Amino acid sequence: MVEAAATAAAVEAYRDGKSLIAYVGRKINYASDLQKNFRRLIEEAEKLFARRDDVEAEANKDKTKKKTKECEAWIGRVKNVEYEVQELENEFRKGRKRSWKGRRIWSASNFSKRLAEKCEELHSLWAEGRLETEAVVERPPEPVRIMHALKTENKPSIHCAVEEILGYLRDPNVKRIGLWGTVGIGKTTIMHNLNDDVEISKMFDIVISASVSKESSIEKLQKAIVQRLKLNTEGISDPHEISWRISKELENKKFLLLLDEVWNVFDLQAVGLHDNNQDSKVVLASRYQHVCWDMEVDELVNVKRLSEADAWKMFREKVGRNINLPGVEPLAHLVVSECAGLPLLIDRVARYFRKKDNINLWRDGLRSLRRWPSVKVQGMDEVLEFLKFCYDELDDEGQKICFLYGALFPEDSDVYIDYLLECWRAEGFLSDAVDFTEARDRGHGILHDLIDVSLLERSEKIKHVRMNKVLRNMALKISSEGKNSKFLVKACEGLKEAPDEEDWKMANRISLMDNQLSTLPGTVDCTSLLTLMLQRNYELALIPDSFFGSMEKLRVLDLHGTRITSLPSSMLCLTALRALYLNSCSLLTELPIDMKALAHLEVLDIRGTGIDYLPVQIGDLLTLRCLRISLSNSCIRRVIEGRSRVMDIGHNVISRLSLLEELSIDVHPNNQWWNVVVKTITQEVATLTRLTSLSFCFPSVDYLKIFVSSSSLLKNICFTFRFSVGYHESTRYRILDHFQYEICRCLKYANGVGVDHAISAVLAETDAFELLCHKGISSISDFGNANMNKIRGCLIEGCSDIKAIVDGNHSTAGALECMEKIVINNAPKLTCLWDGPVQSGSLAQLTSLSIYKCPKLMKIFSCGMIQQLSKLQYLRVE
Repeated sequence: MVEAAATAAAVEAYRDGKSLIAYVGRKINYASDLQKNFRRLIEEAEKLFARRDDVEAEANKDKTKKKTKECEAWIGRVKNVEYEVQELENEFRKGRKRSWKGRRIWSASNFSKRLAEKCEELHSLWAEGRLETEAVVERPPEPVRIMHALKTENKPSIHCAVEEILGYLRDPNVKRIGLWGTVGIGKTTIMHNLNDDVEISKMFDIVISASVSKESSIEKLQKAIVQRLKLNTEGISDPHEISWRISKELENKKFLLLLDEVWNVFDLQAVGLHDNNQDSKVVLASRYQHVCWDMEVDELVNVKRLSEADAWKMFREKVGRNINLPGVEPLAHLVVSECAGLPLLIDRVARYFRKKDNINLWRDGLRSLRRWPSVKVQGMDEVLEFLKFCYDELDDEGQKICFLYGALFPEDSDVYIDYLLECWRAEGFLSDAVDFTEARDRGHGILHDLIDVSLLERSEKIKHVRMNKVLRNMALKISSEGKNSKFLVKACEGLKEAPDEEDWKMANRISLMDNQLSTLPGTVDCTSLLTLMLQRNYELALIPDSFFGSMEKLRVLDLHGTRITSLPSSMLCLTALRALYLNSCSLLTELPIDMKALAHLEVLDIRGTGIDYLPVQIGDLLTLRCLRISLSNSCIRRVIEGRSRVMDIGHNVISRLSLLEELSIDVHPNNQWWNVVVKTITQEVATLTRLTSLSFCFPSVDYLKIFVSSSSLLKNICFTFRFSVGYHESTRYRILDHFQYEICRCLKYANGVGVDHAISAVLAETDAFELLCHKGISSISDFGNANMNKIRGCLIEGCSDIKAIVDGNHSTAGALECMEKIVINNAPKLTCLWDGPVQSGSLAQLTSLSIYKCPKLMKIFSCGMIQQLSKLQYLRVE
């Protein structure tokens, strides 16, 4: 018995010992697997969270659907466990800093076990992530689909129609409302505003908008409504069945149906829309009044044309900042008047003009717009014509040849826009233009279109464009296949010898610019040649006497930058020549005596040549429209050497050029000889009534007075100028460097004293003003604040008496309202920018202010100024 008990006790002790050993073994195993379990935890967590991210991405991919409740519950559980995993990870990393040996082995074992259990939980959750059903379901149709309609509050004629319809929608006795008016009058804008209206969203359970085009059918309208209601009609083709389903879906809903562009009468009940739906309503828009009545509307609203004020507001908003370009606003009013108050046309035309970033483009666009029929006859065809005007401007041969012409220039080279347009004009690409200015404007239009379709691109240099290599190669290939556009192009290829005579014979246009040619063939057969570009062949010193003999069709000849000393007698054979460029031919000292043979010449550029006087024979070029000359200080040397050419300047040279539209006379600051002849030339220039561009140096205000008093050009909105009054060492207009767009009217006034009426008169029409080393004024307000409201940029430098830029003490109106850039340099007495009260609107457009070397300036802005400078972006003070 005792032995049995002892045996049983021994067995029990053995079992307990074995269990203890197993328990300890498990603890040791857990402890030894700590690292392994942690790595597994991280792996399982990464798998789970990746599946969670995939499920959410799939659920969010389609915004028309939403997560199922099952999916949302699973993502919630994952979110909770993500926090628990983070806690375990933090606890593990904290434990690694201590030793798990000794008495801590039990803690390590317990922690490892928790990791293992959590791994199982993560794996289970990961498996549940393979949802038995789809993770998403269709969202119910939203009450309103916002269309972000164009606001009508500032367009009373349209806004009144919206308010009138809202009044009818509030009336329980009105079920159907008709909206009618001519095409483009603003019906769609009104319908979109009704769709987005906050009050309407509270009045109805759902708003359904659909467009019923001329080609639409009941089936198409049903399809649009089915999509809006998110009905499942898959496999159903019977219109009656679909009508029943639409009717059942809307049976207990208060809906508003907005039908736009209704052309014909149709049965709403056949669509599935019944009048017995409680408090539901229909608004339909049509260009025809009888369609509205035949659709049994209860009330009819007629949309009137926009008033002149409303049309202007809409156009101005659509065009944006380009409408504020110099001289554009008067043209913009004329553009708006062509749109006849139709919002659709205003919108399309405004989009077109929004891209036009200079006055040339605006003038050309206005001319193009005026070629279309007046908007007086009702009908869609008329509007389609206007839409064609906006979108289909590149489909003509003129634009194609203008593009090909760009291939004459070296690849990726910057091409000066004015020069390119002059070549186009001379070639006859712009033959529909009456005068030179119109041709330039028309050219800007074509150029803009070519840039718009990426055939050309704008250069980083202002007023330059470029053609990339691929497009240039394509253009050369096209020209090689054409009948009347054969090109011989060897530009910038390092040529030292001219191409073979046979190559010259086949070409219509030849470009050998930027090479190293020193000689040309004695005679070439070029009876079809229209353009010859030899510019910047700096080694070319002699042109054979008979070289031009067969080029009677030549229209463009560019020799600028060569070393020629004279022109050959065969030059007089160029009877069709329209453009001649001799600029920067510094060794060329005279023109042929008989220039009458060039009976069609329109452009002559002799700037930078050795011709430092005005040749009398230029007066024989009666067709000349653009003349550019320069007067260097080399004539001073000739006077000293006893070879003065002062007498070569005859009277009535300039005045005989009655067709002249652009005149540029550059004068070196030290050219005292100019003082002798400037009065005569100024008087003659003042007689030119066709001038649209004048660059001129007036040695003093007295000569400016002669021009201002004798010419009415300043008041012509198309007239641009660069006037330099007084002499200064720099001939550049440095303020223009601060602008990213072209400034057309510039005045530089240097070394003057006090105030003169002639300066104030020019300032009133000026966009950019430089006042240099001036004395006798305390602020530019001395010239009259009212005379400077068109100025966009102003440079003030070396003016020793100026104490303030603007004096606002005697002004009740805003000053410098268009000013964008101001640069002040070396004004030793300047104490403030603005003296006195700052009127509303003053400096409202100022974006950049730079101040240098003004030691007495202690305070830049007053409180009143800061309130006006909402657009200031750049401030520099040194």
